[in-house]
Amino acid sequence: MTVQDNQQTSDKGRVVRRGREQRRRIRTATPVIHMPTLVHETPLYEILDSEGVELIHDASMRILEDVGIDFRDAEALDIWKNAGADVSGQRVRMDRDLLMGLISLAPESYTLHGRDPQCTVSVGGRNTIFAPTYGSPYVVDLDNQRRYGTLVDLNNFHKLAYLLPSLHVTGAITCEPVDVPVSRRHLHVTYSALKHSTKPFMGATTARERAEDTVAMASIAFGEDYLKAHTVMTSVLNCNSPLVWDATMLDALKVYARNNQAVLCSPFVMAGASSPASTAGSVAQLNAEALAGIAFGQLIQSGSPMVYGHYLATVSMKSGAPMAGTPEISQMNFMTGQLARRYRLPWRSSGMVAGSKLNDAQSAYESNMTMSAVLLSGANYVFHAAGWNEAGLSASFSKFMLDAEQVAMFCKLAAPVDLSDLDECVETIREVGPGGHFLGTKHTLKNFETAFFMPELLDNNSYEQWLAEGAEDANTRGLKAARAALDRYEQPAMDPAVDEALRDFIARRERELPETVG
Repeated sequence: MTVQDNQQTSDKGRVVRRGREQRRRIRTATPVIHMPTLVHETPLYEILDSEGVELIHDASMRILEDVGIDFRDAEALDIWKNAGADVSGQRVRMDRDLLMGLISLAPESYTLHGRDPQCTVSVGGRNTIFAPTYGSPYVVDLDNQRRYGTLVDLNNFHKLAYLLPSLHVTGAITCEPVDVPVSRRHLHVTYSALKHSTKPFMGATTARERAEDTVAMASIAFGEDYLKAHTVMTSVLNCNSPLVWDATMLDALKVYARNNQAVLCSPFVMAGASSPASTAGSVAQLNAEALAGIAFGQLIQSGSPMVYGHYLATVSMKSGAPMAGTPEISQMNFMTGQLARRYRLPWRSSGMVAGSKLNDAQSAYESNMTMSAVLLSGANYVFHAAGWNEAGLSASFSKFMLDAEQVAMFCKLAAPVDLSDLDECVETIREVGPGGHFLGTKHTLKNFETAFFMPELLDNNSYEQWLAEGAEDANTRGLKAARAALDRYEQPAMDPAVDEALRDFIARRERELPETVG
């Protein structure tokens, strides 16, 4: 074969290489795979009996009826008063019949749509989806250095979330892009999520106008009529525990509820500090807080999708620092799962969370301890499922990759056991007999690629082979995997007219918004 046989010259004189290089690209190309919603086939673990569930429920009702909860927003207070609640100043007390009537209006499940229909997932019932970490000011970057996050880092996290099959949601502020002014940051975060991924995403909640901008940008990307009829984002709203829903969160809740977009009503529980130093007492309080937020959402828009949620940490009585991966957090997850099912609500938890400063054994212990309980408790929306470290202060690229692989393993764990080939296995055992091996049997050759989960980032080679290949630890392998994934990333298609309209919207809003927050 001549050089000319293996090359093609374009009209402009550019030489386009073909042949071997093209075949190599085809051979090594990795298609983007989107895992479907995880449907739990395994039994869910329930730590309380029915009496225990009712005791927690009753305690929560007494908190709302007797103590009440502050809604620090004039419009919200008027809405509650018109609904029949007892409003005194900013304190709202509601009887259980009013509360439970409103809770019954919230849907038991909802469909969360992606820009690509293949990325559409279901939230609620026996379904579980996974979303990445959120809100870290720092990153541990691709060079394993801890520093403030940038917009480039955020873009890269959104690209990885798109590529990793076990993550169903792109997220939003995976890390804070501190190189963008706070007043305009939400515009670039939303654009990045829409541009770099076709999965469902999350919206801004730090001001009413930021939520409105997010809805406006989603309307451009999906179409205004489509957005009115479909939920494309699920955004997080934190109750200020103990017992305060502030105006900022309530304003965002109003915007999203009125536009049929889901919210995670999530008390921020730091047991022993923002809730009682008691597992049961903390759950009773967070239950009251979450239900009050969901009920208010139904007053805004009956039938709007709401997710019963929380963020859980226990506080060290030695230092006052939040702790991750403790047994009490697992117990609280089991309990809140039972309560959510009692109310027929989809519910959110946090998965691969860790307090460790490094992507090390402590980080793995804490993350796995929490995620195991989250999976067994049947959480529907698993937040912080990849990348969270340092109690959320840093988002780690390496941990992002390792966590995502662990999540894929958890999905396999929750899948049903295949009993369909038992007869074939018995015949294979008969064929091999005592003292033989199964490596070359017809059954093994047919099933070796799918029989067992084979992690790519966990090393199971011999010590000598591991040493010869560079003696890499898990953190190093995670970093290499992140770089390799970003190298093969190809931006998903977006209509050029939509892209231009999004950019025009951002430019207009940046002219209108101050550069600094007053």
